[in-house]
Amino acid sequence: MKPDGSGVDTANVKMSMNPFDEIAVEEAVRLKEKGVATEIVVVSCGLTGCQETLRTALALGADRAILVETDVELQPLAVAKLLQAVITKEQPKLVLLGKQAIDDDANQTGQMLAALLNWPQGSFASKVDIAGDGATIKREVDGGLETIEIGLPAVVTADLRLNEPRYATLPNIMKAKKKPMETTNPAALGVDVKPRLTILKVVEPAKRKGGGKVADVAELVAKLRNEAKVIT
Repeated sequence: MKPDGSGVDTANVKMSMNPFDEIAVEEAVRLKEKGVATEIVVVSCGLTGCQETLRTALALGADRAILVETDVELQPLAVAKLLQAVITKEQPKLVLLGKQAIDDDANQTGQMLAALLNWPQGSFASKVDIAGDGATIKREVDGGLETIEIGLPAVVTADLRLNEPRYATLPNIMKAKKKPMETTNPAALGVDVKPRLTILKVVEPAKRKGGGKVADVAELVAKLRNEAKVIT
């Protein structure tokens, strides 16, 4: 943690693609391999270093990349607005995102994007089938699995069980260096990315106390009743 409690110190830390976004990229590649998709465009918003992550996506099978470069700390609404601007320009039929980032676990960008675009959405997708102008999405909900049918264009967010991403091969990594990458910025897209939320304080989780051993079940029950107070 940073000494002032304003966040996590990421200096000299190597960044990698969010696992859920890897799954989204893999699904896009599989749709292209099936002949459903004709082009895969990957988008990232952030610092210049995001180019490395985009190159990884290109090595996995994407055709071209767009970087919305900014040094502003982006929050979910700002990312959704930037993606909306890019989508308005690119006019895709399907937008695939990871269901959430693993740094803040916000799980908001996909839903906000669908609302801004006024498109149907399939969140937490564990299976995606595209047929004609529609999609059948099997999604994970608290009670199990839910299957929905939505029209295209649509926004779909990938869950963990949607697929298992492939590894980028060395030849594809070399090819990725030659694939086109466009760079733009929020001002060029006409988007205000000023943070709407203020982080008051970031702290580490409380340290857990060490465990102990008990001699028998009776002692265990006594500790659960008298010390932990989880049974009566």
